[in-house]
Amino acid sequence: MAQPATPFPASTGSLMLEGSAGVLETCVDHPDPAEARAGVAVFCHPHPLEGGTMHNKVVTMACRALRELGLVTVRFNFRGVGLSQGSYDNGRGEALDLLAVAQWAQAARPNGKLWLGGFSFGAWISLLGARNLGPAQLISIAPPAGRWDFSAVLAPTCPWLVVQGEADEIVAPKAVYDWLGKLDRQPTLVKMPDTGHFFHQRLMDLRGAIKNGVRHNLPPPLHG
Repeated sequence: MAQPATPFPASTGSLMLEGSAGVLETCVDHPDPAEARAGVAVFCHPHPLEGGTMHNKVVTMACRALRELGLVTVRFNFRGVGLSQGSYDNGRGEALDLLAVAQWAQAARPNGKLWLGGFSFGAWISLLGARNLGPAQLISIAPPAGRWDFSAVLAPTCPWLVVQGEADEIVAPKAVYDWLGKLDRQPTLVKMPDTGHFFHQRLMDLRGAIKNGVRHNLPPPLHG
């Protein structure tokens, strides 16, 4: 495999990656070296026109949970958000943004497993991207069934975790459950009672749900 134009950073930091609409603002965070595993998780943020960025608290907590399990995490701003160039593209361009970042991560870390995840709009984008990227694990937090066109979304063949707040005021939990019920492959579904869309006062519970939900599928340790 050809070496990526931008090398993977050896330590935590931010960088700019080339996407189809210009550069994408990206943040790479490394786990504790003693806990490191052969995997990288790329995580997508909520809707760009509704204040979603890679600094969203649900996104950063999800990435924290994955780093505590030993994965490198990669967050990025979709086109038109933060320092990322381009403009909002109704999901089409954002799916290309994810492909650019994930394919860079795969090229830069060819011996590591690729994990994908996303929150809300980002969950939809990562579900679309999973068709082409073949992740080893998918994590969908409040996937916005009923709000976006899920006709092109296929149930992933890899292990898949869905976390849904049961008091979600933006994504109707029933729409999520009805959509999941029609799929030929079912995820591990975690329903969080008394939990709204942004997991206010439940972020630590979300952290635990993610860690418990994916722990069985972790890639091997890098050391020892």
